[in-house]
Amino acid sequence: MGIALIAGLGNPGPQYRNTRHNVGFALIDRLAEATGIDVTREKHKGLYGEGRWQGHKIRLLKPQTFMNRSGESVSLAARNSVEDAAGVLVVYDEAELPLGRLRLRPDGSAGTHNGMKSVIEYLGVQEVPRLRLGVGAKAEGQDLADHVLGGFRPDERPVVEEMIARAVQAVLRCVEAGVDAAMNEFNR
Repeated sequence: MGIALIAGLGNPGPQYRNTRHNVGFALIDRLAEATGIDVTREKHKGLYGEGRWQGHKIRLLKPQTFMNRSGESVSLAARNSVEDAAGVLVVYDEAELPLGRLRLRPDGSAGTHNGMKSVIEYLGVQEVPRLRLGVGAKAEGQDLADHVLGGFRPDERPVVEEMIARAVQAVLRCVEAGVDAAMNEFNR
């Protein structure tokens, strides 16, 4: 079984909508448009939708538990939709990557990302595929939380839009051909 659940991490509420921390939600919204899957159903402590894309059944999830407790929502959705954690793709912001860079991995540590730490904790394994979306490093002396909870500058928006468009293609490639094939194509 390939990727069947795509969880984009973020924080609920309009005050977080356009922040760096919410690019995972933005990706799910764009993926919902591309696949025609409605992601407005309240289920698994998140906004959830399921449907078919090119013969593959996929589920989309935007946890509404706040970033640091994302694993609670992801684990509830995973329990009902995948055989194991390798069928889940978690998408989230990464301040360690340059703005606009994508990085797919089949497993690994969470690094400094509390949302991914929560997912790993709740699923009980590090072998969780993930797509990290580069939101750029914080300014020297800036608090990381202030950086990721801040919005993108107007000059960064085109780079972010292009990154999210490529991320949609990377996710669909994961669904279609697996994480390894997508990594070879999108980890540049």
